[in-house]
Amino acid sequence: MYSLLLAIIYVAFVSLGLPDSLVGAGWPVMHQDLGVPVAFAGIITMIIAGGTILSSLASERMTRRLGVGVVTAVSVGLTAAALVGFSVSGSFWVLCLWAIPYGLGAGAVDAALNNYVALHFAARHMNWLHSFWGVGASISPFIMSYALTSGLGWSSAYRIVGVAQAVLTVVLIVSIPLWGKVRPGPAAEHAEAHDAPPSDAEPAGRGSTHVPLATALRIPGVLLILAAFFAYCALESTSILWASTYLVTDRGVEDATAAAFASLFLLGITAGRFLAGFFADRVGDRQLIRGGFAAVGVGVLLVALPLGTPVPALVGLVVMGLGCAPIYPAIIHSTPVNFGPRNSQAVIGIQMAAAYTGSTLAPPVFGVLSTWAGLWVFPLFLAVLVVLGLLMSERLNRLVARRDDEPAQGAQGAQGATAGAGVLGAEERRG
Repeated sequence: MYSLLLAIIYVAFVSLGLPDSLVGAGWPVMHQDLGVPVAFAGIITMIIAGGTILSSLASERMTRRLGVGVVTAVSVGLTAAALVGFSVSGSFWVLCLWAIPYGLGAGAVDAALNNYVALHFAARHMNWLHSFWGVGASISPFIMSYALTSGLGWSSAYRIVGVAQAVLTVVLIVSIPLWGKVRPGPAAEHAEAHDAPPSDAEPAGRGSTHVPLATALRIPGVLLILAAFFAYCALESTSILWASTYLVTDRGVEDATAAAFASLFLLGITAGRFLAGFFADRVGDRQLIRGGFAAVGVGVLLVALPLGTPVPALVGLVVMGLGCAPIYPAIIHSTPVNFGPRNSQAVIGIQMAAAYTGSTLAPPVFGVLSTWAGLWVFPLFLAVLVVLGLLMSERLNRLVARRDDEPAQGAQGAQGATAGAGVLGAEERRG
């Protein structure tokens, strides 16, 4: 049962990545067929991002009411319907309408699945699952390329991925009874080991008490992790969009070489997550986050070095990708430990919203900044995000460490008081 459900979740993560690259891969042809400017791609992505943020924030309430299995199945079904809708859209405004369920489905399933994996599976699976997401995101451009080169048109690529999502929806519906039969894993055990209140040690599930957004935001440390997550996702999305342009414009790298190394940044993230899975359980989430940000910092420094050769910048981009790899999975996986299994669904939903906000806002903000100051600020912009992410995550680590020490100190005090009472009693009996 455990292995069957885990296999289904792995397939679900591949499926989650499939739609994410379709718009970018197909837009050069799509905008011509739809008769709209190239810049209109931003409208589509903003609608999708807005829906994703909203559904991420609502995921905690939906999961408690319906259960993670139902939320996952319905969300994937929404995405499948939206993709099929994209495939039959003959005008831009219809595409915008289908982008709404596209975003709503993506955000809810992302938050629900990430929380479920954080609660029930080891850190290695969180890294490998996100690596499988990268596999899905890498496959979809090839699907679009096949559809275009074979004369089927961009709509066929959406139809292929939509049908794949529909098949997964059926599998998820059949698997709904399995989701409640897998026992919580290390996160809940950690909460119990540190004497967390029963309400915090119990994972969020169907029918459990809702944690309002305002309440979740007041949990000590939540704002710190939101800032760290925002910084990481802003760094990742800015690098994906602007790294190639920076290499060509500011460092004199040839177009083809810059494009190849920009793709190696993404491949580094995917491969790095796969490799991180082999030692994630031994190293721990905190060290993965710390080491990841440190490696990204080294990569940014290599990119920024004003040398006569672009080789250090190209190597730095690959190092940045490898450094980015474990940060996202480790932040998600550490959430139940940092904030309690009962609160983790609410916190992860907010984290997803912060992630999508950072990914959506940072690239255009850098675009405006670079227009004013020049593309040379690219590594400086990334360095600021690295420092912000590392500082916020380290502050959270200290906060959690102090919280975990308090029950131990209390227990030692209680043992001391008991021992003292025993000595006093013995002296009274002797007297």
